Amino acid sequence: MGKVPKKRSLADKVRKTKTSTEIKNNPFEVKINRKKFEILGRKTKHDVGLPGVSRSKAINKRKETLLKEYKLKGKCGKFVDRRFGEYDTKMAPEDKILKRFSMERQRGHDKKDLYNLNEEEELTHYGQSLAEMEKFNDIVNSDDDDEPEEKGLLSAELTASHFGGGGLLRKKTSGDQQDGEGHHRAKSRQELIEELIQKSKQEKRERQVRKEEAQELTEKLDLEWKSIQTLMVKKTPRCDHVEEEKPKLEQYDMMVRELGFEMKAQPSEKLKTPEELAREEREKLHQLESDRLRRMMGDEGGESSQSQIHISADDIHDGFILDKDDKKTLSYQDGKWNVEEESEKDNDEEDDEKEGQSGEEEESEAEVEGEEDGDDEEEEEEEEDEEETSAKPSLSKEEMKAQQEAAKAELPYTFTAPETYDDLKDLLHGHTPDNQRLIVARTQKSNHASLAVGNKLRLQKLFGFLLEYIGELATRSPPELATTDKLIPELYSMCQMFPEAACKTMQSIFGDAGHSSEEVLEVKGHIAFPTLDMLIYLKVTALLFPTSDFRHPVTTPALLYISQALTKCPVRSLQDVTSGLVLCCLGVEYVTFSKRFLPELINFLSGTLHLAVRDKTSIGYTVVPPFRPSGKCSDLLVLSDSESCKSWSKKSLPLSVTQHLELRSDLDRDHHRLMCLSTCLDLVKRCCLLYKDLTSFACIFQPITTLLSKHLSAQTLPELLQELHSEILESIGGAPVTRCRLVLERKKPIPLKLLTPKIVEVLDYGKKRGSTREEREKERLKHKYKKEFKGALREIRKDTRFLAREKLSEVMNRDSERKRKVRELFGSLATQEGEWKALKRRKKK
Repeated sequence: MGKVPKKRSLADKVRKTKTSTEIKNNPFEVKINRKKFEILGRKTKHDVGLPGVSRSKAINKRKETLLKEYKLKGKCGKFVDRRFGEYDTKMAPEDKILKRFSMERQRGHDKKDLYNLNEEEELTHYGQSLAEMEKFNDIVNSDDDDEPEEKGLLSAELTASHFGGGGLLRKKTSGDQQDGEGHHRAKSRQELIEELIQKSKQEKRERQVRKEEAQELTEKLDLEWKSIQTLMVKKTPRCDHVEEEKPKLEQYDMMVRELGFEMKAQPSEKLKTPEELAREEREKLHQLESDRLRRMMGDEGGESSQSQIHISADDIHDGFILDKDDKKTLSYQDGKWNVEEESEKDNDEEDDEKEGQSGEEEESEAEVEGEEDGDDEEEEEEEEDEEETSAKPSLSKEEMKAQQEAAKAELPYTFTAPETYDDLKDLLHGHTPDNQRLIVARTQKSNHASLAVGNKLRLQKLFGFLLEYIGELATRSPPELATTDKLIPELYSMCQMFPEAACKTMQSIFGDAGHSSEEVLEVKGHIAFPTLDMLIYLKVTALLFPTSDFRHPVTTPALLYISQALTKCPVRSLQDVTSGLVLCCLGVEYVTFSKRFLPELINFLSGTLHLAVRDKTSIGYTVVPPFRPSGKCSDLLVLSDSESCKSWSKKSLPLSVTQHLELRSDLDRDHHRLMCLSTCLDLVKRCCLLYKDLTSFACIFQPITTLLSKHLSAQTLPELLQELHSEILESIGGAPVTRCRLVLERKKPIPLKLLTPKIVEVLDYGKKRGSTREEREKERLKHKYKKEFKGALREIRKDTRFLAREKLSEVMNRDSERKRKVRELFGSLATQEGEWKALKRRKKK
């Protein structure tokens, strides 16, 4: 056997080239791929590589292929046959020709002949050809029927006689033609004029005859018509006409009538912004104030100016309204339209009008009553002002004086916002509660925040001043609670306008009260119940701010203040009991919507009931401070006489009692005790309804249940209190018990994690081998696809980098060429400028 020839590698081929000497001498051109270890029997490939040679070959190949495609991009040097159906063997030659012709016509019509009219088509107007209409061959008929149709036309003879024109414009008659054939003699001018006059006279006589004949025929026809007219008209007697019944209208006709009387849609005014409404309100108040001042000064100029209306000399008095409806009723009867005459329905219309007027009067009276009920005081005063202005312009001195006094007694309509609290007091001093509310409302409208820059700050100050004023009203003796009730709506409106300022003001009030109570508690060890002004502040807070929030910057501190007062304030008198019950009422009002549990409330109510127990030796419940199980102040609600229950009647607990309580006799004290006890039981009932869904409801109300069932018997109480007593026990006893015993959760214990190693049997080592031939072929194709895909991506990246380099070189070449041309231009310009300057210097010499 011969020796197996050795396989030549790429490096061997390169070495045999002309550059083999340079490559051998340059060790950096050759790359040796080292192996980690030698394997016997494995053929090695690519052990030595020449990256420089490979790179240069790839670049040259891209220059020959990719670069040429890039240079020829967008350039076309060949003819393309775009004829329709040229290479379609399925189409017939006739179809190809027709299709090409239609496409050619369509292309020309779309582009070239877009604004050109086709001369082959005939344009028409109302079915007549425009070409024929442009000849103007139509004869214009005269509007006058008495004149002949030829009037207005110029004959040839007339034209020739008046305008000349020789023989070309003369129209030859039949006689002239005959004479012309024989003798060729033309008529003279005088003959033509005489002939024309004769013709016109003859036409006039004929026209007069026709007119007289038509008039005679018309008169004859009128006489004949009058003779037969009486036979055609049949008059019915009046009695028969009255007895004839009118046909009843069908349902459709009735609906048509109803639609005619329906109210038509009126255009509504556009919605106005709050700023526009405030501006209109202020202008209205300013107008009313100017009218009041004018009446107070006794000036009548405004009234006379309003009453006088200027009437122009060109006025045609057409500004009237048609009250009468001229529409006739249209109905359908016996297959014919029936239009009722006004004479036939006079009686019915009069009856209907009377009934409608009476109904309208009743409706108007009802509307007036409703408007009077719903008007405010301002509208009433405006109506009075309008009535006064609509009075007679001439008034006597006494009437004028009375009018001035009435105007002085009225409230002004505009007020300036007070800058200090004393200004507000002076403004409201001496006025009734209704007038005080009206003053605050007008001040708010006159100084709306949208009308001026500083009005917002003034109204915010006014809110604080009003709160301070309400507190001062509560401290007076007796407290003016009616005025406070009137001012609360105005407080609410300003709170809605400025919620942040209102929040800060209320926070400052509760903060000061809390700090003062803490200081007193540190010094004395106990604090007194809140005064009436603080109770009113708490009530106002519940009205102005939401109490159902989980956390609120105003209501949360107020609720904490109530809880602290119910816990830290000792109960030493009936007045303290009354104050505590008022706080409990406020607490229930605060938690009604949120159903938040307030333990201080339940403790105070159970302690209040404990004050009514006579025997306190053996009690089965715990008394929580500020109450004591026994002692000096533990029998405040025990009745001194059991007979006082018979003369007691239930009344509401007044707020003024918290400030000053006067009980002169034992009977009055017992009645007040029963009143406090009734309020306490009522609050307990409300709390039962409020907290009945809690799981711990029975445990919370267990002390109250024990107290009511064992120690506070219902027999010693009035009938109303006995009913409350039984209802409370029924509601507490009927509540379902939802709690259950605590039991450990029964479940399978979780085992500990085992650390036993997981053994996996490996059958294939080394290369991935499948069990079958198909799987091995599949793996081989996947590997080949992956390899080719990576190679394609690599080549695409190299092509992209090559094109980027070429584009960059083109841009740089263009830039260098442009710079060269710019330098040449600058050089030439500099040369010209130098020559010009040299010439200029030479001229100066």
